[in-house]
Amino acid sequence: MTDKDLLTKAREAAQNAYVPYSHFPVGAALECEDGTVYLGCNVENAALGSTICAERVAVCKAVSDGRMKFKRIAVHGEGENYCMPCGACRQFMIEFSPDMEVLCTKAGGRYVSYTLSQLMPYSFSY
Repeated sequence: MTDKDLLTKAREAAQNAYVPYSHFPVGAALECEDGTVYLGCNVENAALGSTICAERVAVCKAVSDGRMKFKRIAVHGEGENYCMPCGACRQFMIEFSPDMEVLCTKAGGRYVSYTLSQLMPYSFSY
C-alpha cells in the first residue's frame, strides 16, 4: 500500500467523525505488519474526557482483532498545521510499535512522516 492509499483511507475515515463540539474531524488509517488496515475517527462527547481520538479508535479495533504489531498510521485533518497525534495517542501507540511510521496531513493534502519514537522520545514504559 502506498502512502497515498493510506492517506486516502484516513481522509475517508474522517467523514465518519462525530465532532459536534470542535467541528474538527480527524481520520486515521492504521496499517498492521500483516497488511491489514484499520480505520478510526474521532468521537467527541459532552464529557470532554470521554472523547476518543481517531488514532486510539483504530488501535483498539486492531487490538480487539488480535493484531498488535503496526507498520504505520496515517492521520488526516484539514487544519492549517499538520494533524499530529496528541500526547495520549502517542503514548498509547508506542506501547505496541515504537518505530512505526506516522504520516500526518494538513489542508491541501500535504503530509509529513516521522517515526513514533521521534514524536515521543521519552515515552513511559515498564
